[in-house]
Amino acid sequence: MRRDPTTLPGRPCSLAAALDVVGDRWALLVVREVAYGNHQFSQIARNTGAPRDRLTARLKDLVAAGVLTRGTGRHDGYHLTEAGRDLSTAMRALLDWGDRWVVTTPPVRLCHHDHELHAKTVCATCGEDVHGADVSREQLTPGWTIAGRETP
Repeated sequence: MRRDPTTLPGRPCSLAAALDVVGDRWALLVVREVAYGNHQFSQIARNTGAPRDRLTARLKDLVAAGVLTRGTGRHDGYHLTEAGRDLSTAMRALLDWGDRWVVTTPPVRLCHHDHELHAKTVCATCGEDVHGADVSREQLTPGWTIAGRETP
């Protein structure tokens, strides 16, 4: 379900719209579990620790937002859509950040073939490595600048 970013409070922003869909603790943990191959409600509940009523609501929201699909049979469970699979990059970035700044010891290691994964961002247009200092922002919403809402 796509949203018009100008309908959200504050600065029109795709990050704000994305957080409206997956910004709650349980949403990304649900996506993690389904990505790990845990498709059944009971597996997702056990591995996220989410209260059952919250998990039910979050699963419904993620299906409505097009992040998950739900099979029609009792044991079909939940599966990632293309939008859900596309969250893997953002989740890897949060995992890396958590490993570096939040936990004492990383509890999970991501591997790429036979070695630990160390991902980097590369510009798909020019092929260069992307560094934060090289990224600029251009505000596209009328009435807004990077500093905030324009005043008349």
